[in-house]
Amino acid sequence: MSRIIKSCMQSILKGVNLIMGMVGIAMILYGFWMVRVWQRDMGGSSFDDFNSTAPWFIYTFLGTGITLCFLTCLGHIAADSANGFCLCCYMVIISVLLLVETAMAADVLLNSDWEKDLPEDPTGRFHDFKAFVQSNFDIFKWIGLLIILGQGLSVLLAMAIRALGPNQCSNYDSDEEFTPARLPLINNNAPQPAYVIGDSPFANKNEAWTTSK
Repeated sequence: MSRIIKSCMQSILKGVNLIMGMVGIAMILYGFWMVRVWQRDMGGSSFDDFNSTAPWFIYTFLGTGITLCFLTCLGHIAADSANGFCLCCYMVIISVLLLVETAMAADVLLNSDWEKDLPEDPTGRFHDFKAFVQSNFDIFKWIGLLIILGQGLSVLLAMAIRALGPNQCSNYDSDEEFTPARLPLINNNAPQPAYVIGDSPFANKNEAWTTSK
């Protein structure tokens, strides 16, 4: 029974990880698109020739997407192997990410001048993304809530899988590992006696004559 519960938890953890993986892939693709648009606006010049601040928003977007994809891979490996070290690393990283997301959400909601804390974005993609989020606020609200709930559920599932342990179901292996306690009724290969039987004193005369000859 414990093996079935553990297998279900591992499958659910892998499914929850897919949510973060899909979000990470979408962020990476959108980040590459922003890089392409920015290079087109620059007229094909290199990054060093563009005398302004770094495009921090694009780098942050790409870094966040890569981090989510890395967490997806780590969570899949930890759920599949049920290794205690991998599960601990996964829980710590997800917990830190949740704290960072909570702090950012609190700063946006409580601080009306939160945009002043950010450096200037030379690409203009930040303002475009902000306008897009504001125009589709209901959709992004549910997406953000789904991501946060998925991360919290991932931590709980990782804690439960770690509590069960990697060798929790080792005592319920198949009967093939155990030797049979009873022998078959008919055994064609009779065991050989441990002692040696000498020649019979009443040997056949023909055999004795053949030996002497």
